[in-house]
Amino acid sequence: MVRHDGIRADWLGYATLRLETPAPGAAPGIESADSSTVVYCDPGRYGVLSGEWPPDGAAGDPDHHPAGPAIEPRDGDLVCVTHDHHYDPAAIRRVASADATVVVFDGVNTHRIDRDVERPVDLPHEVRRVDDEADIAVGEVVVRTTAAFNHADGPHVDASGDPFHPEGFGCGFHLTLPSPARTGPDATPDGGVRVFWPGDTDVLEGHAELDVSLFCPPIGGSFTMDRHAAAELAAAMDPDLVLPVHYNTFEALRTDSRAFAADVAEAGVPVVLSEAWPADLF
Repeated sequence: MVRHDGIRADWLGYATLRLETPAPGAAPGIESADSSTVVYCDPGRYGVLSGEWPPDGAAGDPDHHPAGPAIEPRDGDLVCVTHDHHYDPAAIRRVASADATVVVFDGVNTHRIDRDVERPVDLPHEVRRVDDEADIAVGEVVVRTTAAFNHADGPHVDASGDPFHPEGFGCGFHLTLPSPARTGPDATPDGGVRVFWPGDTDVLEGHAELDVSLFCPPIGGSFTMDRHAAAELAAAMDPDLVLPVHYNTFEALRTDSRAFAADVAEAGVPVVLSEAWPADLF
């Protein structure tokens, strides 16, 4: 569990990030059951929310990957999905409240997914499809999307030489959440805290120029930027805090998160690891 700028952030495993703002009128840092906004990014897959970690055959790292019980909090006001690989309708149903909005990249194609999944349109929630240049408001959250892909001439390609995530396959999410801690001369114009989850991507042109308070990069490598590239991006971006995700889920994503943290800290950027299940959350 991480507290930053009046919000709470929890990495729940794999790519699942949970963000929570305090209740209206609550003092920064004070717990409340009536939070004003709860956001999930890429919930689910590989037993992250169903209490099956580590799943059979995943060869996951039980020491560094959050491992918790089966949960169905149904507290999410907003659920964001970046691409096919992280589209998990069962997990969305576990976390989304009855009146939640689900924002799904418009390239998600259930006919292309090698799992039995229902279409986004069949989810029992308001579903909004977005491209990688969206700028929309969902309640009190400003949702902006960014491009997310692997470079065609880079190392993250399959045996045929094709990128695991070709251009146009997914997006990242840049979210501005309301926070009472963002006040005074250093506050953003709308008083919010800006959280960036870039999705499954390499470092792309323009990433370093984004205005980010909490940066949540993937550091597992193999299919995304690795810990070295993510640390270099963090140094160039200079966010207020870095919280890595998307690593040690299975062998291909195994990485040294402590070395990543040391590299980021050496660059003068605050960094934190969240590698234990947040037992106080549900």
